[in-house]
Amino acid sequence: MAATTTDDVKKTVDETVDKIIDNDLWVMLGTNAIKIIAIMLITYIALKLGRTAIRNVFRVRSKAPLKFSERREATLLKLLENVLTYVVYFISLMTILSTLGIDIKGLIAGAGIVGLAIGFGAQNLVRDIITGFFIIFEDQFSVGDYVRVGSAEGTVEEIGLRTTKIKSWTGELHIFPNGNITEVTNFSIHNSIAVVDVSIAYEENIDEAEKVIQDLLVTLPQKYEDLVNPPELLGVQTLGASDVVIRIVAETVPMRHWYIARMMRKDVKAVLDKHGIEIPFPRMVMYSRNEDFHAQPYHDKKRLGQEEG
Repeated sequence: MAATTTDDVKKTVDETVDKIIDNDLWVMLGTNAIKIIAIMLITYIALKLGRTAIRNVFRVRSKAPLKFSERREATLLKLLENVLTYVVYFISLMTILSTLGIDIKGLIAGAGIVGLAIGFGAQNLVRDIITGFFIIFEDQFSVGDYVRVGSAEGTVEEIGLRTTKIKSWTGELHIFPNGNITEVTNFSIHNSIAVVDVSIAYEENIDEAEKVIQDLLVTLPQKYEDLVNPPELLGVQTLGASDVVIRIVAETVPMRHWYIARMMRKDVKAVLDKHGIEIPFPRMVMYSRNEDFHAQPYHDKKRLGQEEG
């Protein structure tokens, strides 16, 4: 019994060694390795050429009489590059599996059945893809737009079939499944409005201050190309505790209202200083209370007041 077991082990070892030193095996492994490396190299080249071709198509398309907006072109460019990547990687994977001797037809058929079963539980994934399609089709927002989605606000970095990436101005990258995007505020479609409030001291001549500001506003479109129209002086907005607030509004190209508002405040401050018009500072008036005076009856207070007058 022991001899039989020893013979079996020896036979197994001999067969294994024969297989390992078999020239045909090493030739097959080397051939397959070379094929896989070639497939990976072709995949890399195909992705490079495909992305270059897509960019060239959009570059030529931009010179055509019928044009898309730059926002929409950037979005479609990103989307087509993503689709190209998925397709090329899938074909590459199937080719590698076929090179290794795996029956990809049976694999694809089995994957179809498994995919059908998974599909019933992957409703969120399907919803994300459908929502992403309608976001792009309806041009709700595009790459480069400044949007607000829920509590996140920033620039759209990428719109994919499943997720959307939004980068805030402080650097955080927010990634949303498309199906979770129910409300979007897009700040990049229409022109923006810059609002600037200027405080003038009560002692100053308001008409003169408005004239000085108005003369400045007329010159600003020549200075700032982001202005769509000359800024408008609306007039006195509020009467504060120590100041008169004058409001200025200006229409700018999308998302440039913050910059224009900062520049307008600087220019208004400079021109008011030049004409000697004071911007007020907080003031406090203090009254000294006379305890003896308040302790007297009302008719005595009135008499004392008349005598002092």
